[in-house]
Amino acid sequence: MRYQLELFFTALGFFTRLPVPAWVPWSTERLNHAARYFPLVGWVVGLIGAGSYLIFTLALPPALAVILSMAVTVRATGAFHEDGWADTCDGLGGGWEKAQVLTIMKDSRIGSYGTVGMVLMLLAKAAALFELGAHGLSGVAAAMLVAHPLSRLCATSLIHRLPYVREDESAKSKPLARRMNGAELLIAASFGLLPLILLGPREALFAVAAVTLVTVWAARMFVRRLGGYTGDLLGATQQVTELACYLGILSAWNFI
Repeated sequence: MRYQLELFFTALGFFTRLPVPAWVPWSTERLNHAARYFPLVGWVVGLIGAGSYLIFTLALPPALAVILSMAVTVRATGAFHEDGWADTCDGLGGGWEKAQVLTIMKDSRIGSYGTVGMVLMLLAKAAALFELGAHGLSGVAAAMLVAHPLSRLCATSLIHRLPYVREDESAKSKPLARRMNGAELLIAASFGLLPLILLGPREALFAVAAVTLVTVWAARMFVRRLGGYTGDLLGATQQVTELACYLGILSAWNFI
C-alpha cells in the first residue's frame, strides 16, 4: 500500500507544482509505474479548479470566476500540459518530416502556431465553461471534476497503445517510454471514469463519446506524422480532450 501511495505522489510531483512528502523517493522507474495514477492527479487538479471557481463566484461574476479558476489550475500544474499543446501546435504546424517536427517541438521558444493554438484553446475552454455555468454553478464544478481525470486517462491510453518516438535521453518524458500493461491501464481507467457519476447518463455518454473520438483521431495523426507519441503530444491530448469533454456535455444539452 505504501508503494502505491509513493507512486501517486510521484505522479503528483511530476505533473503539478504541488508539494509532496519528503519521504517519497524519486526514480525514473517509479515515474514509469506511476502512469497508472495520472487520472488520479486529475482528481486533485479538478478539485482545485472546481473549488476555486465556487469560491470566486461568492464575490465575482461567473465569467471572471471561470477565468480565475483556470488560472489557478494552470498555476497548480505549472502549465505543464498547456506547454505540450503549444509545442505540438508549433511542431505539427511548422514541420513536415519527423525529424523537423521533433526539433521544433524541442525548442523552448514558442512560435506562431503555438501562440495561436494556446490562445484559442484557453478561449474555447473559458467559453465552454461559461456556457456550462449558465446551467448553474454545479454544472461548471462537475464538468471540471470529470474533465480533468478523463482527459488524463485519454493521454495515459496513448502510453499503453503507442510507442515512444524520442531517442534523446534528456527528454523529460523519457521515463514514460515503457508501455503500460493491462492491469495498470485498468487502474487508470477506474480513476478516469469514476467521476462520470457526477453527470447524468446522457451527459456522461456524450462526454465519453467526444473524448474517445478525439483521442482516436489524435492517436492516428500522431502515428501518421511521427510514428508514436512524445511527452508534448501527451500534454496536447490532455488539453484537447479536456475541451472535448466540456463540449460533449454541452452537446448533450443542446442535441435534439
